[in-house]
Amino acid sequence: MRYLALIALIAAAPAAAPPGAADIVRDAPAAAWRAVAPESLMLIDSPRGTVAIELAPDFAPAHVAAIRALVRAGRFDGGAVVRVQDNYVVQFAAKEVPPPATPPAELPAEYEAPVAGQFTPLGYRDAYASAAGYKRGWPVARDKGREWLVHCYAMIGVGREAPPSTGDGSELYAVSGHAPRHLDRNITLVGRVVEGFAGWTSLPRGTEALGFYKDPSQRTPLTRVRLAADVPDAPRFEVMDTASPTFRAYVEARANRRESFFLRPAGGVDLCNAPVPVRRVTSAR
Repeated sequence: MRYLALIALIAAAPAAAPPGAADIVRDAPAAAWRAVAPESLMLIDSPRGTVAIELAPDFAPAHVAAIRALVRAGRFDGGAVVRVQDNYVVQFAAKEVPPPATPPAELPAEYEAPVAGQFTPLGYRDAYASAAGYKRGWPVARDKGREWLVHCYAMIGVGREAPPSTGDGSELYAVSGHAPRHLDRNITLVGRVVEGFAGWTSLPRGTEALGFYKDPSQRTPLTRVRLAADVPDAPRFEVMDTASPTFRAYVEARANRRESFFLRPAGGVDLCNAPVPVRRVTSAR
């Protein structure tokens, strides 16, 4: 009789809820993460804290090389956040210097490239391309044999003038609002913010056209900008491996929210609404 009662209790017990996206990230094994290379980690100090940016040399090698050179030459030290446009971008620039006697050649337009290498499909439709997904930890779209990084939240782009200008890396912006995917394949994307963005997104909005500050005194100065490779005891970060089973489970959890708050899973997810998880590495790991 007790045995039958126990069976009845087990049958009546609610099934364990499947893990949510946050649970999957928290419990991800060490093998599901890859380290951010110190040479590709840009650290920007300002009165608003430190912003850490992972650069993407695999997608924009010429522009990333130019940015690294500018950082090591000290060009960003003394620069400033010059533009904060609500629900759009935060733009920052190196300090101004006299132009060279001979203007340098334009960098190549690194807006897109031929499809190549490993690709993890998102698994859901994309409004801007025939396929969307992830490549080596980055959000990527593909169409007609071409692929490109996309303008998700916190992605870093290179400011430029009208074509044929491609930008020299001395003016950069970070996406701070709804993903402006119409900019895809029109501007070179070179990285993403991995920590500290709240210090910039909470800045007062610029009042001039496009959110530029009217008075230079309104700008937030960049006090020191370095590459982690040049900084002893620099912070370290890891990005989830987008080819891992753990990441696939994470995307499915983002697409089908089954936490107790939700009544109906969406059954789909936008590429920019399934951002690649990033974590700071602590000594305990």
